Amino acid sequence: MDPFLTTGPFLTTARLALHPFTDTEADFDLVVELDSDPAVMRYITGGRPMTRAEIRAESFERMVRGGFWRTHLRETGEFLGWHCLRPLAGSPAGTADLGYRLRKAAWGKGYATEGALALLEKGFGELGHDRITANTMAVNAGSRHVMEKCGLAYSRTYFEDWPYPVEGDEHGDVEYVLTREEWLSRR
Repeated sequence: MDPFLTTGPFLTTARLALHPFTDTEADFDLVVELDSDPAVMRYITGGRPMTRAEIRAESFERMVRGGFWRTHLRETGEFLGWHCLRPLAGSPAGTADLGYRLRKAAWGKGYATEGALALLEKGFGELGHDRITANTMAVNAGSRHVMEKCGLAYSRTYFEDWPYPVEGDEHGDVEYVLTREEWLSRR
């Protein structure tokens, strides 16, 4: 049976349904499909598709532990990618990290923004977070644009060692931030 039909959504928007990832081959295959696209992986691995073994070891296990949701179109159930909102190790209490990764066919349609705005609402509202951050490569203009459309503001540029060379990594990564107070003042 299709897991999309059997697992209730974590949240819904006008066009999207976000469902928790489950430790099933069906959900794993969705992540493999997504992370096998060089365009999707451009700012993560430099465009190198991830192998099934790498995905299982490096990302899928943390995704099923919580905070990651597979994103589908409500009307058709089509898999678009994922959104996440999760506390990060070493971050102050009340802080969560926002993220998203969508199939190339879903780019430019406002899905990343729509899902991120819904997670901000849930994060500051029901979940009680005080501060939400989002991070991307400085050269990832598309992701930065989504963050800005969601009301997050540039906070800092930082440099980390990544296991994969990515064009533009010499410019570092950027962090964007939105606090509960800022979110409330814009409502």
